[in-house]
Amino acid sequence: QVQLVESGGGLVQPGGSLRLSCAASGSIFSIYAMGWYRQAPGKQRELVARVISGGGPNYADSVKGRFTISRDNAKNTVTLQMNSLKPEDTAVYYCNFMGVGVNYWGKGTQVTVSS
Repeated sequence: QVQLVESGGGLVQPGGSLRLSCAASGSIFSIYAMGWYRQAPGKQRELVARVISGGGPNYADSVKGRFTISRDNAKNTVTLQMNSLKPEDTAVYYCNFMGVGVNYWGKGTQVTVSS
């Protein structure tokens, strides 16, 4: 079983930055994709960014050029650097690890962008 713990959310003003981190505990040898999703009130959960083993990162169009995802296989972590934040980025952000036959989620961390 894999457990994911997110950190780094909070309140930030428009134009500011936040860095989210997700640490995994347990055996992740079968994991091939790590990513971040978000869900705003009244909206469906959506992909923000994802990195797949052997491939490059993928980003939602709305965050391209502003967000950067990175993974550290040795530390079993994935981070999301968020710059130039906008009010529409406000949501609960969830870490996700996907593997063969498994799909793990963190509990989420709130990101609020407001003046």
